[in-house]
Amino acid sequence: MLQPIFATVDMSKSSFGGGAAEAQWRPMLVEAFAASAVRAGGVGIADSVYRDLLRQNGALKPNMGEAQPCWMRC
Repeated sequence: MLQPIFATVDMSKSSFGGGAAEAQWRPMLVEAFAASAVRAGGVGIADSVYRDLLRQNGALKPNMGEAQPCWMRC
């Protein structure tokens, strides 16, 4: 899931300047970032995606400053 994000990074402007060695280690770095995100419980977009899906299906009205999303109170 994270590999496409890193595929668009211009490595020539990175701290280490790119190169064959950096390209060789990049998949392991991406894997380490993914493992870290999993340990942390994700990247924090699940609630937003869920609310948008409900809104698109007409099951949720836009949040007008409510403390909790509608789906948490139902």
